[in-house]
Amino acid sequence: MAPEMSSGAETGSIEDLASSFGFDLPMGQTSDAISPLLYPNLMEDNGFVVDLFGVKVRTADNTVHTDYYTYLRKYHESPWWIKLLGLLKAKEAQPAAKNKTIDPYHLSKTENDYVSIIRNSIKIATDKKTGVISISVEAQDPMVCKMVADATRAHLQKFITEYRTRKLKNDVAHYQSLVNQAKKDYEDVRNRYGRISDSDMDVVLESVKLKQNDLENDMQLKYNAYSTLTTQLKAASAKLQEHTPVFTTIQGAEVPLKPSGPKRMLFVIEMLIVAFAGLSVYVIRDILY
Repeated sequence: MAPEMSSGAETGSIEDLASSFGFDLPMGQTSDAISPLLYPNLMEDNGFVVDLFGVKVRTADNTVHTDYYTYLRKYHESPWWIKLLGLLKAKEAQPAAKNKTIDPYHLSKTENDYVSIIRNSIKIATDKKTGVISISVEAQDPMVCKMVADATRAHLQKFITEYRTRKLKNDVAHYQSLVNQAKKDYEDVRNRYGRISDSDMDVVLESVKLKQNDLENDMQLKYNAYSTLTTQLKAASAKLQEHTPVFTTIQGAEVPLKPSGPKRMLFVIEMLIVAFAGLSVYVIRDILY
């Protein structure tokens, strides 16, 4: 959990004072509990990762259309050493995500393995100076790689927007309920005043006039309260709109033209070195013995 350290007004004053002397505060020093520097840590949260299970993906050859979890379960090829060590279960024994509700904080062994695969495949980084957020994705299919990157960007934008507007949305909902109640109270007393005024038009009794005056004053008070709350509701709605973040994609996700790894030339060189070392040990052993 990350508690908020200070109010927005205090932070704004400090930033204004610093900027007047030509200094910029670092991105991490904000009134938000979750600063941009903490966004990469969201990949450590199982809930954030499991939400990506349902992302719709397709392969570059257009032969596979499925969700990300099913793609990893059926079409993701594990390295030979993973299969050798038995770290992943057989594909036939793995349950499909669509047939059950996955609790992100109570995962099975298989589900946790795929969460680890996604966590290692998706990297989120934040530039401390500019605040630019970069997302990189590795996948065995280039089209899946692009689609997962776009989905991660949208998922992160949704998280940031909900976080930054949650309190303001609660304020708007609170003022809306107060406005609805104030409007109902005002309409009730207005109807009562109207009925009494119509029925007592020819009555000159002082008690009736006092009752009419009381209802008129009460109606005015109810109207003033309704008008004030309506103004506050509009201000809260405007503040919500003002603080809703707008995102600009500087560089969109691209379908990679060539794989980032494994490096074939390096692999060949490494195998040659291993073979040479092994052969040398074998020859030296024969010479010595």
